[in-house]
Amino acid sequence: MNDADRAGDDRLKALDEFTLADIESIRLVLGGDSIIDFRRLALDTEEEAREFLLAQELRPQEPRDRARMEHVKGEAIAYLRRQFDYPIPRPVERATVPELLMLASGHGHRAMCACTILKCMHIIHHLDGRELLFVLPMSDQDVFHIVEEKVYRVIGGMLAAGFPIVEFVGGRKHKDSLITKLLSKQETIAAQIFDKLRFRVVTRGRDDIFPVLQYLTKHLFPFNYVVPGQSINSVFGFKSYAEKSALKPLLSRMQGYDSTDDGFTPSDNQFSADTYRIIHFVVDMPIRLPRRLLDRAPPGATPLGDVIFVICEFQIVDRETETHNELGDASHAKYKDRQKKAVMRRLQVGATSEASPVAGQTPDVRRKK
Repeated sequence: MNDADRAGDDRLKALDEFTLADIESIRLVLGGDSIIDFRRLALDTEEEAREFLLAQELRPQEPRDRARMEHVKGEAIAYLRRQFDYPIPRPVERATVPELLMLASGHGHRAMCACTILKCMHIIHHLDGRELLFVLPMSDQDVFHIVEEKVYRVIGGMLAAGFPIVEFVGGRKHKDSLITKLLSKQETIAAQIFDKLRFRVVTRGRDDIFPVLQYLTKHLFPFNYVVPGQSINSVFGFKSYAEKSALKPLLSRMQGYDSTDDGFTPSDNQFSADTYRIIHFVVDMPIRLPRRLLDRAPPGATPLGDVIFVICEFQIVDRETETHNELGDASHAKYKDRQKKAVMRRLQVGATSEASPVAGQTPDVRRKK
C-alpha cells in the first residue's frame, strides 16, 4: 500500500503496524459493542492517550479543556462515592485524565479503578454534550452543516492525499425517505431514525477497509461513541480474516475475544436481500462548537463544555462488493421497491403476518425491524 510510506499521523497504517488498541477499536465498530463493557484500555504510550482525547474533541494542551476534564472527573468520582461508596486510591483520584487513560491500560486494582472512573466520565461527558445541543438556539440544519464540515474536511483530506478511497458520498436523508422509513418500521418514532445524516465510503479493495476504519477512529470519530447494537458487518468474518493476516498475533490478547465467533453481525432489515453485503454503524459524533455559537448559549451552560453529540450513520464497503450489491435483488432500487410496497400494504390494511418475503430470503430469516 503506497499510503504506508506517508510519515507521521497523516498516513494509513499497514496491518502489521496495528496495535492492540487499534484492533480492539475496529472490533467494537464492527460488532456494535459498548465501551462500558471493556475491562481495560490498551494504550501503550502517552501519545496514544493524547490522540484518544483529541478524537473526543478535547485538547489537553488548552487550560479550558483541562479544566473541563477535571470537572467531569470530579463528577464521576462524586457519583461513584455517592451511589456505591466506591473506594478510590488517592494516586488514582489525583491523576490527570491522560494519566487515568494510561492507568486504565495497565493491570491490577488501580487500573480497574481508573477504568471505572473513565466509564462514568464517558457517560457524564455525553449527557452534558446532549444537553448543550438541546439548549443552544440551533436548528437541525445548522447542526448538520457543522457535522458535514468536519466529515468533508477529514475524508476530503484523505482523498486529496491519495488514500485508497474510490468513492465518497455524504448527505441528508430526504423528508420523504424519512416518512417512508418510519412507516415501514414498528417503532414509528422520529427520534429512532439514525441516518438523517449518512456517509458512505467505498475503498479500493477489502484489505483497505481496516486501515481506513482505523484512520477514521483517530481523526473523525472516537470508537467509544459508536452506538451499541447498531452495527452491521456482513462483509468480514473478523476472526477468519484476522487469522490470515498480520493481525493474528493480537487476537489472543484481545479482551473478551471469542474464538468461536467469526464476527458477523448481519442486517435484520426485512427489505434487504441475503446477497447484500455492507459494513454499517452509527456514531454519536462529538462536535466541538466554535466560540461564536457557544456565546449564544443561555446562562448556566458553561459547565456543559464546548462539545455536542450528533448521530450519524456510516457505511463502508470495498469496490468489488459495492458493484455486486447493485446487481439483482440486492440493488438499492429493488430494496426501495420492496419497502414502498410494504408501506402501502401497511397503510391500506395494517400490519399482517403475510408480508411477501424478500427475493433470495426464506421466511425464517426475515426479521421484524
